[in-house]
Amino acid sequence: MVAGYAWLIQAYALDVVLPEKLVAISHKHQRKAQESWLLLTPRHAPENTAAGHLALALRYEGVDLGVLRALFSVLPAAALEDWLLQEPTSAYARRCWFFYEWLTGNRLNIKDATTSNYVDALDPAKQYASTPIPSPRHRVRDNLPGTPAFCPLVFVTETLETYRAQNLAVSAKTLTGAVHPDVLSRAAAFLLLKDSRASFAIEGERPSHERAERWGQAIGQAGERPLTLLELERLQRLIIPDSRFVKLGLRKEGGFIGTHERETGIPMPDHISSRWQDLESLLHGLMAFDRRVNNSPLDPVIAAALLAFGFVFIHPFEDGNGRLHRYLIHHVLAERGFAPKGVVFPISAAILRNIHAYKAVLETYSRPRLPLIRWQPTARGNVEVLNDTVPLYRYFDATKMAEFLYACVQETIETILPEEIRYLERYDTLKTRIAARFDMPDYRLDLLIRFLQQNNGKLSKRKQSKEFSHLTAEEAISLERLYQEVWHG
Repeated sequence: MVAGYAWLIQAYALDVVLPEKLVAISHKHQRKAQESWLLLTPRHAPENTAAGHLALALRYEGVDLGVLRALFSVLPAAALEDWLLQEPTSAYARRCWFFYEWLTGNRLNIKDATTSNYVDALDPAKQYASTPIPSPRHRVRDNLPGTPAFCPLVFVTETLETYRAQNLAVSAKTLTGAVHPDVLSRAAAFLLLKDSRASFAIEGERPSHERAERWGQAIGQAGERPLTLLELERLQRLIIPDSRFVKLGLRKEGGFIGTHERETGIPMPDHISSRWQDLESLLHGLMAFDRRVNNSPLDPVIAAALLAFGFVFIHPFEDGNGRLHRYLIHHVLAERGFAPKGVVFPISAAILRNIHAYKAVLETYSRPRLPLIRWQPTARGNVEVLNDTVPLYRYFDATKMAEFLYACVQETIETILPEEIRYLERYDTLKTRIAARFDMPDYRLDLLIRFLQQNNGKLSKRKQSKEFSHLTAEEAISLERLYQEVWHG
């Protein structure tokens, strides 16, 4: 027999995204966790009422705001009021009371709680929480990371706890603190440009050097300005300097990611963006989320995943959403002091290295939501959404997004950043040792090293006969040996 959220979804015909793991009551007297199910014993079976299954869901499944919001839109308020009158001190009843008023904005006909101990809205052992704010009416501590306008959640997993235990921010600061300031400054400049180029590459673009540099400079300033709609529009103009073919600012029509049917031109969406009528509300929620978590104990990488992926799923602009989504990762990490001062983690480069996993993570959000969105094609080959979809973008499980982003942060700190530092240190060593043997201007030294790198440490006969014709054959061989010694020794 299904129980918890699964029972509520079935009993009230809720049109929602199914939770990742559901609960059922087994005939056996042994609890068992499977890939998509938690099997409880007969003694765990609740009363077949909304109250019984809500209590079980909160106890074993955590909080699913999408399911709760859909349930409270059809469940008579009297059902919750009766539960509270029968069990006024129940932590589960009071939490549901809090969630009902928080999600719907409606007030139950119940007097304020006065004697019960305070309880957390989110169980921090199950889901990552923010700074608790007491709600005296319910005697519940509101430790949700967002507001009713935008509040995705992340479950505590073994994977995320392993990443968190590594203290990657400390590792990054230790690594950069041991590097000569000049080398670190040059590495930071290169990584900034690398991240900018990678962010464009993810979108299938190859920007000019000037355009990549301009966007890199914007990334370097992430976290310095408050997140506002005007700031997002300013950043969009930096990404898209030629706006002849793009309407800048918030969309005034539907949006989707996908292709068009070849003969009819009908949209074939892989992802449908939020309705344009909901954009301002969603973005205000996004910004309130950013303010709420800025000085909270919520892990910075998890906070970045919630904000950045929430933004890209909303897809508020006609173009530039992907690059702004990755910019928001930098915004949160910089705002929270996660990255070493003056260094921008090339997160986009790590994402580009793991592009298939990135696309798979995006699909885990989009695919189960497509059947819940009713739409029709427009004359311009776009989509017009016909039903209320705003809860799909406000409340979602971002656990897989947080795990993916943490993997990228780890790769950045443990692989990409050290690689660039080692490269510059070897480069400087090789340049110094060549300069000690040959009286060569700086630009010639750089050219020589570049030629050696381009040909796996060998100076080609063509280069020896042209740009470096003054070198003897013995000197060329000695330079090749020196390169191998420094670069691979």
